[in-house]
Amino acid sequence: MTHTARVHYTVPGLDAGAAGDVITLLQGRLNALNDLALTLKHVHWNVTGPHFIAVHTMLDPQVDGVRAMVDDVAERIATLGGSPVGTPGALVEQRTWDDYSIGRDDAIAHLGALDLVYAGVIGDHRSAIDTTDKLDLVTQDMLISQAGELEQYQWFVRAHLESSDGRLSTDAADTEEDAAQKA
Repeated sequence: MTHTARVHYTVPGLDAGAAGDVITLLQGRLNALNDLALTLKHVHWNVTGPHFIAVHTMLDPQVDGVRAMVDDVAERIATLGGSPVGTPGALVEQRTWDDYSIGRDDAIAHLGALDLVYAGVIGDHRSAIDTTDKLDLVTQDMLISQAGELEQYQWFVRAHLESSDGRLSTDAADTEEDAAQKA
């Protein structure tokens, strides 16, 4: 953890220093989930082509699910004695990833790029799960539940990119643009 949040109180049984570490970690998750919700809505509005309606309607429940995760993370920060920051400026200032790069495009191209977005968010969630193992099991439980949902959402995305033998059309893509082209 780079900047441990300062707390004046926390939940019973949790050290204030550990709470500060968890709050700092959760702020990163809050930023990532807020960004993901906005990205999903952006994709929802900008999909085109013959798979439009399938992808357009698939994304709304994902947006709703991720928004619920945002609220849970923010409320956990507050419960631990922190102050969640959900402003767009703070998100942009604190994020460690680039903005989503695909505009109006074919639905499958968006799904290729979105697969990489999900991979990043899930990977960071799993890292946070590992970190909270020694800090706060209640927070870890929340993150585990969220990771399961995020993995299912990624599976829905990947089902559109997968061949019958289980290969992803976007295999080895390392940028959103590359994944969109390979999709």
